[in-house]
Amino acid sequence: MPYAQSDKLPVVDQTTSKPRILVVDDEKANRETLGMVLEFSGFDVVIAGDVNEALKQIASQPFDVLLTDLHMPAHGDGLTVVSAMRHSHPKAATFILSGYPEMSAATSALLLQTDQVLLKPMTPDALVEAIRKRLREGAIPSMHGVESVCAILGRESIATIDDWYRRTELDPSVLFIHLEQSERCEHLPALFRDLVYRLRHPLLLGTHALVSSDAAEHGRRRQRQGYSAAMLVEESRMLQVSIFQTLQNNLRTVDFSLLLGDIMAIADEVDSQLAQAMTSYTAESNVTI
Repeated sequence: MPYAQSDKLPVVDQTTSKPRILVVDDEKANRETLGMVLEFSGFDVVIAGDVNEALKQIASQPFDVLLTDLHMPAHGDGLTVVSAMRHSHPKAATFILSGYPEMSAATSALLLQTDQVLLKPMTPDALVEAIRKRLREGAIPSMHGVESVCAILGRESIATIDDWYRRTELDPSVLFIHLEQSERCEHLPALFRDLVYRLRHPLLLGTHALVSSDAAEHGRRRQRQGYSAAMLVEESRMLQVSIFQTLQNNLRTVDFSLLLGDIMAIADEVDSQLAQAMTSYTAESNVTI
C-alpha cells in the first residue's frame, strides 16, 4: 500500500482552488484509495489504470500534478507517464511512488525527469504535504531537455559507429577477415540514414520495412570480402548492441513516451537490412560459384 491506513486523513483546505491531479496505478484498490484520500484533501482527481489510459488523459486535459506508480506491470511504465506529462504539461509537478528505496544507477538517472520519488508505505498526511509543498514551490525544472530516440541517434551516429568498430575488433569471429576501418564501416552511414528516416516516419505495426539498395550492396560487398553468413549476422547483432548502448548512455534525456515503439522500429529496421544483405550475399555467392 502507498501509505499506512491506520493514520487519519488530512484536513481539507477549503481556502484554495482545487489542483487537478492524475493518479496512475494498475492496482484498483491502490488507485481508488489514493483517489479518495486526495479528493478528501481538496484535489480534483482523475485516475488511470494503465499507461495507455494515462496518456489519453494527459493528451486531453491539463493537470497540475502527476502521481504514478513506478512498476505497472512493465518496469518503466511510470517513467513513460512522467515523460509524457513533462512533454505535454511541463509546469506540472511529477511524483513517482516506489516500494524500492535503493534503485539502480540507471533508474536514478531516469528519475531526473521526476520532481520527487515517494517511498511506500507513506501516511496520508505525508503524501498530501509532499504534493502541496511541491505545488507551493513549483515544479523542478528538468536538468536536461527531453530528446527523441531519433534525435539521439542522429546526433550520436558517428560515436555509435566508432563503438561498433571497437566491438568488432575484439571479436575474432568477425576480424579474421582483415579490413581497414573505412571498409568495415562503409555500410553504416547509409544504414543510420535509413534508421533515422524510419524513426521520423513510423510504419504501421506489421508493415514491411523499406527496401534499401545500400543494404543489398552491403551483402554483395561482404561476400566479395570473404565474410561468412554467420559473420554477417554477428556484425548485425553487435550493431544493435552499440545502438542500445548509445540509448543507455542518454537515458537522462530520452523521451520515454515513445521509447518502446522506437526500440521495436530499430530492431525491425536493422533485422530487415540484414535480411536484404543476406539475400544479395546469397545471390552473389551463386554467381561466383
